[in-house]
Parts: sequence; C-alpha cells; structure tokens
Amino acid sequence: MERSLSPPIVNDNIAPRPKKDSKLSLPPHFTTRASAKNLQTPSVTGKIMIEDPPILTVQRDVTRAPEATVAAFKGVATSNLIDALGGTGALQHSIKPLGVADGLPFKFCGSAVTALCGPSDNLALFAALSLAGPGDVIVAGTEAFEGAAVAGDLVLGMARNKGVAAFVTDGMLRDYEAILQVGLPVYCAGLTPNSPSRTGPGAVNLPLAIGGLVIEPGDILAGDRDGVVVIPRTRSESVKAALPALLAAEQELLSKVEEGLTVPGHTEALMASDRVKYLD
Repeated sequence: MERSLSPPIVNDNIAPRPKKDSKLSLPPHFTTRASAKNLQTPSVTGKIMIEDPPILTVQRDVTRAPEATVAAFKGVATSNLIDALGGTGALQHSIKPLGVADGLPFKFCGSAVTALCGPSDNLALFAALSLAGPGDVIVAGTEAFEGAAVAGDLVLGMARNKGVAAFVTDGMLRDYEAILQVGLPVYCAGLTPNSPSRTGPGAVNLPLAIGGLVIEPGDILAGDRDGVVVIPRTRSESVKAALPALLAAEQELLSKVEEGLTVPGHTEALMASDRVKYLD
C-alpha cells in the first residue's frame, strides 16, 4: 500500500537561491567592490563574507586645552569647579579615590586620554598607555564591570613612569598594597583580585560614556576627596573666566561665617517677603 505524500512545506521567509547567471545584489551602502575593500568573494550561498574587524580603533591626535588653562584648575576644589560649570559635571559617586586613608595622593588635574576596554579586558588600556603623555589622565571604561580588575600596580607603575597625572575607571583594580607604593592618584569603583584578559576589542581616544557622563578625549579632569569633575575642553576657557568672581564670593561668605553669620542675607530677605506663605 502506497503512503500518501504530504504537500511540500513552503517557507515564505526563505529567499530563493540566485540563478547562475544572476548578479549578486550588494547592500545599499556597498555600491561596488572598489568602494567595499573589506569584502571577500561572495560565497556560493550568495552571502557576502566580511573580514574580521580590527581589535583596536585608535585616534592618535587629540586636541588638548592649553597648559595655562589646565594649570588654572589645579588646586581648585571640585565643588568650586562644579559651581563654575553651573552645578553639574561630576562622575557618579561610585568612582572614588583609592587609598586616601593610607596616604595615597588623590588630588589631580589633567587632560583625558580615553580607553574603552569593555568588561574583563584591558587591551585598550595598554594602547592608551602608549599614547598618554606627561600630565594626561587615563580614563578606562569597563561598562562598570565588577567581575575582574582592569589594572593593577604594574600598569599603574608604567603610567606613573610616563608622567601620567592620574588613573580613573568605572571598574575595579587589584594589588592594593602595591598600588600604595606606586603613589599615583587612582579613582575606581572597588577592588578584586580577578585578572582581565588582553584580547580586545577596544577603542582609544573616542568619546567614552562613564560614570553618568560622556568624556571626550582632551577634556579636563580634576579630582579631590569629593570625586572627579569633567570640564569639557570646549567650555574650559569660560569656566576659567568664571572662577575668580566665584572664588571671591566664596571667600567673602566664608569670612562672614567665621565672624558668626547664622543666616545669609538672601534667605532673610526671602523669609520676609510675600513669596513665602506662613501657615501659623
């Protein structure tokens, strides 16, 4: 007895195979082979084979603020810098200075060299280290990964030897006791002995999202016990210009506090005005 054959199953989602004499249609952004140098010969299935992407993407030339501008921010409290910026511009509080209680220096100011490392990898950090110069601040983004350290005392020691001003990361570090001997200001989210790989991919001196902000290479970073402030390079001159008047006003108010001031004049004026509704 013959079996009845089921009708063929048609899948509308499967594209028909191209005929031998049909031409392969490239995606819109690939017009010719000359304009798509990374393409290999199409396979027999009609799919375009793409070469492996680079493991590092690097911008070598970075525009930094003038040295005089960077110098104007050195020693200024981060709270004053934030006021000059308009009230915001600090990295999230999870990025803290390391080793303050054990004497590790924590004040710094310098231009950013950014490294997008990603979780559990530090290939981009080594590339950033090779490009960093004296006074720069290496900023390593790990997507706030806590499972492995992005650096330890050896990398930080090399950074110190290059004259780097500080190291900032949203990730973890290791080798705490040895880092204390390095003597470089370091800001991180915590410590773990787990080690990273060094395989990539990564990017150097591209905009880096870290700590709730986006840091552009060449932006000015300043740190103290309160945290890290990011001064966009494009705003650095206006922030510098705003500082003298702001610091003078701060000093004037401080003198009044030391003389016994209890309530500032603007608050007394507000409380005596019709802008306040009293319920008693």
